[in-house]
Amino acid sequence: MKSAILSSVLPMTVALAATAGLAGKAVGAEPDKKFFRSVEGKWVGPGEIVAGKYKGTKFTCNFTGSTPDGKVGMSLDGGCRVGMFTQQMSATVQQGRQGYKGSFMGGAAGSGLDIIGGNVVDPHKVVFTINRNQLRGVMQALVPDDNSMTVTVAVRVDEQLVPVIGMKLKRVDAVEVGSIAPN
Repeated sequence: MKSAILSSVLPMTVALAATAGLAGKAVGAEPDKKFFRSVEGKWVGPGEIVAGKYKGTKFTCNFTGSTPDGKVGMSLDGGCRVGMFTQQMSATVQQGRQGYKGSFMGGAAGSGLDIIGGNVVDPHKVVFTINRNQLRGVMQALVPDDNSMTVTVAVRVDEQLVPVIGMKLKRVDAVEVGSIAPN
């Protein structure tokens, strides 16, 4: 049962949460770059499927974020675990002429999703559009401080956006802002 969750639900929805910093405006202004840089590093945290067939399923994810040299965007690599089962995940997005575009797990042509647009709303929040065949939705990430990130993924059902995934990630790398090294 848990393996079925990882092979169907988690690769398409949990990984969206991993792409928290992967959206922006067509104009790669400094606020966009600042947001992408804020998501660099190592992130760990719990999540839960909050709607649908697997409602109540809890998982734990580990991700490493990086920004490409000389480009606006970022990549995230890692995986999510349910019990003893782990699904490797990767996502990438970069600014192009038509705005931000990207893919997760090979995009919709593969076993993942396409990132087809989005906006860095302010220095702490990003919202972007996701797509795979008939599945349409959005992902919102809130980075209220340098060491935490809350992610919500919602899919469109009829004319409403229904939240399906929630995650709370914490920064766990040595570049934590405000951390004090022991003497």
